Amino acid sequence: MFFVKAFLCRLPLIEILMKKVFLVFLALVVLFIKDVRAQEIPMYGPDLNQKSLRINMGSQGVGAEFGYGINAKTALRLGANFIPLSANNAVNVSGFNSTSRVSASFSNVHLLADFTPFANAHGFRLVGGAAYFMNANGNLQMQPKSDYSYGDIVVPAADAGNLNMRVNWKGVAPYLGFGLLKAFPNHAFNINFDLGSYYLRRPDANIVGTGLLAGNSSQSAQLQRNLKDYRFLPVLQLNFNFKL
Repeated sequence: MFFVKAFLCRLPLIEILMKKVFLVFLALVVLFIKDVRAQEIPMYGPDLNQKSLRINMGSQGVGAEFGYGINAKTALRLGANFIPLSANNAVNVSGFNSTSRVSASFSNVHLLADFTPFANAHGFRLVGGAAYFMNANGNLQMQPKSDYSYGDIVVPAADAGNLNMRVNWKGVAPYLGFGLLKAFPNHAFNINFDLGSYYLRRPDANIVGTGLLAGNSSQSAQLQRNLKDYRFLPVLQLNFNFKL
């Protein structure tokens, strides 16, 4: 079970999964920022009874929202997001020649409120609300790629078994953040941004091993302790808004 202990000291699973997503989002921001500035629309708060359909993409995947303006400063949006991620051989553990597969599945429905505090704040919005995560799972599967030596005993890779590490954040999560650029388009379309974080429930984590690797299941409690404070799900999001 030494290789599991070594893995537990490495970069946490959620950070590995989100790194590529952040890079993709930042690239999108660079591509669109000139177009956003070129719109030159007034940056005021939402108007009464305005409606919009929002398509978004970013660190919480892709999704859609319906927006409704309650008054000159406040708007509500109801939506859903999902993100499936997977990668082969993204994790290597020294001393353990193995193949691996990392995957994650996050999906939520959420209700958020946009509040524009100042008319001259250039579209700055305070955003708060909550989401229910139907899925919030991370999974790492590992199995030996070659014969495994255990003292003087050589165990064929096919008989050594496999290892599965699972993490689950399913449940209700509050959200707090801010937005840039106007909540509703002046005309048919505009673009804006969101930056914030969900605060997920404390995760359930476990390790299940089979065959020769079955003894690693005893490290489940340590995995649970290592991940207990990893509850923030950052949101970096680009929104395409269509006026209804």
